[in-house]
Amino acid sequence: MNRILVVLFILTFSFSCKNNENEKTANSVKTEYQEIIKDDYVLNKSTTNIKAVLVLFGGFPENAEDIKREFKILEIAKNNNISVLYMNYNRKLWLEKNELLQLSEKLENIFKTNQLPTDNIYIGGFSSGGTVALLISNFMTNDDSNIIPKGVFIGDSPIDLAELYNTAEKNNERNFSNSTKEESKWLVETLDKQFGNPKNDISKYELYSVYTSKTNNIFNIKNLKNTKIRLYTEPDTLWWKTNTMAEYKEMNAYHIKKLAESLNELEFKNVEYIPTKNKGYRANGERHPHSWSIIDRKELINWMLNK
Repeated sequence: MNRILVVLFILTFSFSCKNNENEKTANSVKTEYQEIIKDDYVLNKSTTNIKAVLVLFGGFPENAEDIKREFKILEIAKNNNISVLYMNYNRKLWLEKNELLQLSEKLENIFKTNQLPTDNIYIGGFSSGGTVALLISNFMTNDDSNIIPKGVFIGDSPIDLAELYNTAEKNNERNFSNSTKEESKWLVETLDKQFGNPKNDISKYELYSVYTSKTNNIFNIKNLKNTKIRLYTEPDTLWWKTNTMAEYKEMNAYHIKKLAESLNELEFKNVEYIPTKNKGYRANGERHPHSWSIIDRKELINWMLNK
């Protein structure tokens, strides 16, 4: 009898261990990710059961590694089986027609090559990357593209090029700091060369800008009427006044709020204006309301998964 009990114990223990090993294997497969690094993107891809794909565009000088450092969303995405595509596509304040075509084709090739699902795509970006996100999403939603996002979001993006010109002009007159003056001088020269002075003719700005507040023009995002849109910004007027002398009407936050109001008036289906407070910090700890950190990562994932 004792021998029989011992044999039964051994068999039961072995079976239990085997089940535990199978469970561990299943769990490891479920959460396993592979990182694919290319010249124009970095993809962190779930090997099984991809629930969504998040496409991210960085600010003017940011590449994929910069986005990863400043916007630590990857671990939360992994826990929810979301693949994250970091784009090495930057230094764009607007997109020409050929650039829209090329970027659309690039995204389609990335999805096809890496066998990414196209049924639950979200595209977003910080600063000028948010501008790119809105423009390319609008283009692909109207095009014969397979990449049609369910949602688009921006983080404190310069959406109004005409007002960007006007603010840069004021900054040049103030001569507040060397860095602000250098950036503002470059902006005025670049926009003036491309579109002229908006005070003389605003029509060229309307052709390329996400939003032109002076004329309430939203032509370049009109196809997103049924797309979920989130507009994040941190309107810390005291910080901007102290550090750049900017007034509220000169801030991205002001024009983002006006855009949200315009879209709601035009009966866009799902637009959220999300102003934050004291969330803007760079990865190095520096306080700055113009930062990726104003976007709540966990809440963003819930929004993507409709939780």
